[in-house]
Amino acid sequence: MKRIVILFSGNGTNLENIIQQLHKKNFDGMEIEVVGAICNKSDAFGLKRAEKFGVQTFVIEHKKFTNREKFDEKLVEQIHSLNTDLVVLAGFMRILSPIFTQNISSVINIHPSILPLFKGEKAMEKSFESPMKIAGVTVHFVNEQLDGGEIISQMAIEKFDDEEFESFQKRMQELEYEIYPKAIIKVLKDGQVFHNK
Repeated sequence: MKRIVILFSGNGTNLENIIQQLHKKNFDGMEIEVVGAICNKSDAFGLKRAEKFGVQTFVIEHKKFTNREKFDEKLVEQIHSLNTDLVVLAGFMRILSPIFTQNISSVINIHPSILPLFKGEKAMEKSFESPMKIAGVTVHFVNEQLDGGEIISQMAIEKFDDEEFESFQKRMQELEYEIYPKAIIKVLKDGQVFHNK
């Protein structure tokens, strides 16, 4: 049994997709269980999505902590209590401090650009506005550099002339729904644990 914890901040569409695709399912003899969903906002709709599937939820509100490090200490404590094999970031809108990255050894994230291009915020908008003819998403390990960890997998789409941003965004989200569960399975099967270099 491989145990994963999902961290999220908002609507939770990626969270729900991961739970639907992986929770309590068997992949060539490897069963995966989502043992917890942790959110930093008490009013996030994703909490209802997780509860619908019987996944235990935890709210740790960052606003209640005096600084980023104190919040990350509590987050690390909660993750360790769940005895997890992999932490999956799914729209978790927090920059993680060394308190987190040095104490949680296997963490992955999905980013809406073909890294190393367009790191940080508004990546999808920057990708949409760029003169590039393709766009895509990247699943990568998390380290202390923002969107700088080792790349696990990437997928690309062709950009269409005169396409509206809403249509582009929808196609990018569909890529995320396809690539992220596969990347999680790959990481768990490979037994990869990324240690900060």
